[in-house]
Amino acid sequence: MQRRSALKSLTAAVGGLMSLPSWAQAWTPESVQAPTLLTVAEEDTLAEIVETIIPETSTPGAKSLKVHQFALRMINDCYGESAQKNLKKGLADTNNAAQQAYGKAFAACEEKQRLDLLKKLADNTDTKPFVSMIKSLTIQGYQNSEYVMVNIQKYNMAPGFYHGCVPVATRPK
Repeated sequence: MQRRSALKSLTAAVGGLMSLPSWAQAWTPESVQAPTLLTVAEEDTLAEIVETIIPETSTPGAKSLKVHQFALRMINDCYGESAQKNLKKGLADTNNAAQQAYGKAFAACEEKQRLDLLKKLADNTDTKPFVSMIKSLTIQGYQNSEYVMVNIQKYNMAPGFYHGCVPVATRPK
């Protein structure tokens, strides 16, 4: 009996490994369906929030590296329903605070105004969880982006190379 179940498991594993390359070869950011948690305006606000946290300087900013899409995907796929509600409420609170303070939406504010708004929201007990969540996801997404890993961290997929025909020096005794 155990031989049959072992053969079934082995067959399923081999079949899965054979189909994996054809299943995963055509993945692109455009082919993976974006989460439908936010409207376009809310996603734009989120993009401007992450750009305010990590602005573009001599290196690309968080918005140009699409960190807002990373944060949205993480909240949609990995966080619970309470975090998703917190995101929606936080984005609405951010725009409401911008309307009250400057008479325009957060995305239309200048960089200094956005930074001041985020500091005020981080000090408020109602919006602090939202700002903390977005800030941590922005840092995580930026640090794990391809640009940062390749150009700043100098990440190698397989560090340390084997050179088989190099003479080995012996230690002096």
